[in-house]
Amino acid sequence: MALCAGLLFGGWLWLRDSSLVAVERVTIVGVRGPDAGAIRAALEAAARGMTTMDMHVPALRAAVSAFPNVADIRVVPQFPHAVRIVVKERSAVAKVLVGSQAVAVAADGTLLGDNPASALPAITLRALPGGARVTDPGALAELAVLAAAPRPILRRIASIRSGYWHGVVVQLRNGPRIYFGDASRPQAKWRAALAVLAVPQVQGADYVDVTDPDRAAAGLDSPPSSLTTSPTGAPTTSGQTPGLPGG
Repeated sequence: MALCAGLLFGGWLWLRDSSLVAVERVTIVGVRGPDAGAIRAALEAAARGMTTMDMHVPALRAAVSAFPNVADIRVVPQFPHAVRIVVKERSAVAKVLVGSQAVAVAADGTLLGDNPASALPAITLRALPGGARVTDPGALAELAVLAAAPRPILRRIASIRSGYWHGVVVQLRNGPRIYFGDASRPQAKWRAALAVLAVPQVQGADYVDVTDPDRAAAGLDSPPSSLTTSPTGAPTTSGQTPGLPGG
């Protein structure tokens, strides 16, 4: 039995690395953009030196390690001679600005290269990171909020900043500021913000506060001009815009 087991194991080792299961067809999906051709070429060259019974995934990842837009890969061997490689890419959610230089950046802080889309929101840094990732805590909080934003909303963001008082603050084009507080529960906060903005009475609000997404509110920075003072000195609300919660 031991001899048979040894023979079977040796036969499996021989078959695993033999030409009978050598990779001959490589299908690569999930790559886009200007680096797509180079990524495909690197993965195909690495995969063709393997077999469908012995795919070295770390070696495939190393083959595309120079491309920051590649987040991960998944390998699906198709016995006996084919392999399918699924590439998971990082998408730019913002551009980092340092002076006049702009660099696209992914949600996890990975710098993706120059020439980002002009429609992306801008995050301003004093200096570019020394490595391949953004490490500034405020910038990472802003990226977390941007990553959770619905794609159509990204194009409506005029600016984003973070500070002590309101945390992350998003300014919408032709719309109010949105106070997010910290970067926790960003999806819930965006849902709350969009729900408040959909209320007709909120049109014209200066800000929407979703620091607590379960108690979202909208308000004005100052009382409306229609707020007047009576002869006795008491304020009157005749003509005041109604229905602004939290104002």
